[in-house]
Parts: sequence; C-alpha cells; structure tokens
Amino acid sequence: MADGAYLYIVRCADGSLYTGTTRTSLEMRIAEHNTGAFKGYTESRRPVVLIFSEWFERIADAIENERKLKKWSRAKKESFIRGDMNSLRKLAKRKNPHPSRRPQERAPQDED
Repeated sequence: MADGAYLYIVRCADGSLYTGTTRTSLEMRIAEHNTGAFKGYTESRRPVVLIFSEWFERIADAIENERKLKKWSRAKKESFIRGDMNSLRKLAKRKNPHPSRRPQERAPQDED
C-alpha cells in the first residue's frame, strides 16, 4: 500500500452505520472493530459488517470524503452505498434555499 487509505462504511448489529478511514487492510480494520479493539461507537454495536469501501491514493482525500459522508443523512448514505445516483441527487436538493440565496428584504426608504 502507498500513502493512501480506505474510506469504509460498516453496518453495525443495531442497524446503524459507521464511517471511517484506515491505512491498514480492510480485513484487519473490520476485525479490530469486531474484537472491540476500538473504544467508541462500534464497541457496543458489534458485530459490524463491511458494506462499502473505496481506496484513495492520498489519505487526505479519504479523510475529506469521510467528513463529507458523516454529515449526510442515513437516506443519502444508503442511496450512495446502493449506487442509486438518482435518489442521491433528489436527497441532495435543499428543501429551503440556502440563506445566502434568499431574496434580501429591503429596508424602507425614508421619505422627505
């Protein structure tokens, strides 16, 4: 392996999803999660099952994508894992316009 890393998503025993990155082999990382070697989210939700992984040549890219995915809703993550880009696009649309794109209210003009 080079200086890259895997981005991965596991499904926990309670059905929740955990997203992480690793520079080690995926098999080793999943085994570490399942033995409880990591104190944290997955420790009380074992066993975990790998449901998605992607290799990035640069660890910085894997971490950047991990941070992005962690902000997504469960529905978006599930669409992404299934490769359902149509559903993902629909879920990505904002229900309300971004505050910077809302029409600005004008202050009333003073009349002399």
